[in-house]
Amino acid sequence: MQTSSGIQGKVVAITGASSGIGEATALLLAEQGAKVVLGARGSDRLKALAARIADGGSDASYAVTDVRRRNDVSALVKLACERYGKLDVFVNNAGIGPIAPLDDLRVKEWEDMIDVNIKGVLYGIAAALPVFRRQGFGHFVNTASTAGLITKPNQAVYSATKFAVRAISEGLRQEAGDKLRVTIVSPGFVQTNFAESVNNPEVRAQITASMDSFAIPADAIARAIAFAIEQPANVDVGEIIVRPTAQT
Repeated sequence: MQTSSGIQGKVVAITGASSGIGEATALLLAEQGAKVVLGARGSDRLKALAARIADGGSDASYAVTDVRRRNDVSALVKLACERYGKLDVFVNNAGIGPIAPLDDLRVKEWEDMIDVNIKGVLYGIAAALPVFRRQGFGHFVNTASTAGLITKPNQAVYSATKFAVRAISEGLRQEAGDKLRVTIVSPGFVQTNFAESVNNPEVRAQITASMDSFAIPADAIARAIAFAIEQPANVDVGEIIVRPTAQT
């Protein structure tokens, strides 16, 4: 089995697909001819997004997916393979960011970030990598963050998880060989529901103000992901950083 360059006809599984960057990516790739397999925790939003894509004349399927559960992620990959016969791209996009000062001692939130942002990515790799090896082609796109490039106050644990995503992705790229591709996408401030997970009132107000002031639309990140996917099979876009021009 061979895959072609471009996006038309590719089968793309996306975690965190029901909102924000995941939703924007699903819509854009479907518009460009991909068959998208949507995974997220909210069944109602997934169903609505799949219907929206179908109404636009594209093909979409979905499965309720909590990336903290390895079986859920495996089931998403299985759905793609059973329905479409292959999997071209796995987008490890699900992530949370309840940032706060370390002095708040929000240990449960630290654990949640580790479970979703790090273990969720590893579960995605564990599910898709054997499929990619059998096929002889495949592409991981892992969503990190500009917080994975530099650590700032209140972001220590979140930043650590995104540094980890970048390290895991680069290690995977070096091990992947000449048949598989690995791309890290590191967004800056994006107009998403990110602030909803922030429970420290002061930090939440700061995040909301920054988003209102200069955040870029989620579609900007979707276009970067599409750019990486559409390259010829022998071209590996290793990392893309996309942030507002106003972001320091």
